[in-house]
Amino acid sequence: MRANPVKAKLARGEAAFGTMIFEFLSPGLPQILAGAGAEFVLYDMEHSGFGLQEMKEQFALCRGLGLVPVVRPPGKDYQYAARLLDLGAMGLMFQMVESAEEAAKLVAWTRYPPHGVRGAMFGGAHDDYGGGAIADTMAKAHERTLILALIETAKGVANVEEIMAVPGIDVAHLGHADLSLSMGIPGDFANPKLQAAIDRLLAACQKHGKPAACLAANAKTGRDWMARGFKMVSYSYDIALIADGLRSGIAGLRGNA
Repeated sequence: MRANPVKAKLARGEAAFGTMIFEFLSPGLPQILAGAGAEFVLYDMEHSGFGLQEMKEQFALCRGLGLVPVVRPPGKDYQYAARLLDLGAMGLMFQMVESAEEAAKLVAWTRYPPHGVRGAMFGGAHDDYGGGAIADTMAKAHERTLILALIETAKGVANVEEIMAVPGIDVAHLGHADLSLSMGIPGDFANPKLQAAIDRLLAACQKHGKPAACLAANAKTGRDWMARGFKMVSYSYDIALIADGLRSGIAGLRGNA
């Protein structure tokens, strides 16, 4: 059963880079991302039309590339969490986590008894069809599964210190767009209130020795986030990468660049 190199890097205090996918899936996508230097890919099922079978195929295509597949489930529900892990996801990002109690419940869905309530199915996609001793497989699954709590509401920020204290919550992922909506300042990312909320998230991560993650629209923003303490950085997302690249190229052809 393969390990999770991104989780290991983050545990050592190192940075890890990837991107988010909302729209475009193809058999070549994981290879393209890995060839471009991505260490993880974060598939979004909350805002896309992606289905479970499509995700299983993408997880399989990541196998052997050193590319870690992480997914945001369609919702916070046991059936999604357990099935996506069984299909081969190496990490889950749960949206709008707002309390320690909720975080503990989410973690329990990803752990086998007695540490959680995840149902048992071995010798399948999640353990690379390898079989072997069940106890060993369970331990490896717990060790490699990366759990991200998406902090994207005012309530989540208010409780972020308690959320990050929950065993099994590995990363706090900033959801700056939704957070701005929740705070009544939509899109006002420079607002001091939003910046104070980000500082609070980072302080909670530092206190509990856990990394913070973010989505950066461009390299400059990403470097600024990293300077503040973010370690897991998604560089843009598929729609923007294609649109921005095409827009820039066409502007160049027209002599507008």
